[in-house]
Amino acid sequence: MTHAPRLPLAVGLPMAVASGLAIPVQGRINGALGARLGDGIAAAVVSFSTGLIVMVVVSLLAPRGRAGLARILPALRERRFPPYYALAGGIGAFFVFAQSFTVGLLGIALFTVATVTGQTLSGLLVDRLGIGPAGKKSVTGIRVIGCILTIAAVAWAVSPRFAGGAASAAGSAAAGGVADPASLLLPVILPVLAGFLMSFQQAMNGTATVHYGTPIAATLVNFIAGTCVLWVAWSIKVAVAGPANPLPAEWWYYLGGPMGCVFIGLGALLVRSLGVLVTGLGMIAGQLLGSLGLDLLAPTPGTVVEAATVLGTLLTLASIVVATLPWPRGAFRR
Repeated sequence: MTHAPRLPLAVGLPMAVASGLAIPVQGRINGALGARLGDGIAAAVVSFSTGLIVMVVVSLLAPRGRAGLARILPALRERRFPPYYALAGGIGAFFVFAQSFTVGLLGIALFTVATVTGQTLSGLLVDRLGIGPAGKKSVTGIRVIGCILTIAAVAWAVSPRFAGGAASAAGSAAAGGVADPASLLLPVILPVLAGFLMSFQQAMNGTATVHYGTPIAATLVNFIAGTCVLWVAWSIKVAVAGPANPLPAEWWYYLGGPMGCVFIGLGALLVRSLGVLVTGLGMIAGQLLGSLGLDLLAPTPGTVVEAATVLGTLLTLASIVVATLPWPRGAFRR
């Protein structure tokens, strides 16, 4: 088994940011597909299924993909890592479920802050426990400060959308006859939990990548698990509520899955070099930059880019610098 060399921070962090750019593009595509189908879970099934097809093709055609494919069963059979790591794709499926269930109640702004909060906190925990392939990383004061700044920066960047989210939540409460804040407790907990589990997913995929020898195999296994979970969930939904609308003919509706292949594969590759926290922070920065780019270049009706969005995005980048630079020991002690 051969291991790819560890990437320096100056190379790995920009790659993490670049992979995060795919997340809002995927979200825009899957959101449009969900609206077209009238079924968010059906859109997730299409996204994961197309991603699985892409990964099967890549695994069969690319030499490293075929080599990794041959290592999957031996690695699982010999228990080179906990077998349940192969189920990491189920976390991605849970994230999609949380998204489809809660965005309409909370709005995209509160959903984003909740997931980023969960992911940032768990990134510290996963690195401290040494679950990922990068090993244990201590929880230093400067890393904590960087995490707090990141959460605050993301909240600032999405603050212009809170009005829309609040109106959506109020409308949903009025329609259901429930107006007390306690009714939003579960919808808030779900994205926090989904974000919290994402760091574990990255650590599990990263560890599997080390033993498979390539992120291609880890990404393939991830999509197999996530696709199975979503097909079961969608089958139950169809049995209860009936099928969704017919699939659209436009090709671009099916790009969400390939976008997922990009950030899941790069995430699995980068956690060995950067650790889970820094990889996650880089992807968060890319997510905000991608969202800002979409709002500027391809805005949806009613989109207005305000100063808070731009400044919050820049503060997020600065927060990542704070959390990742090799500050000298004692630099922030009295």
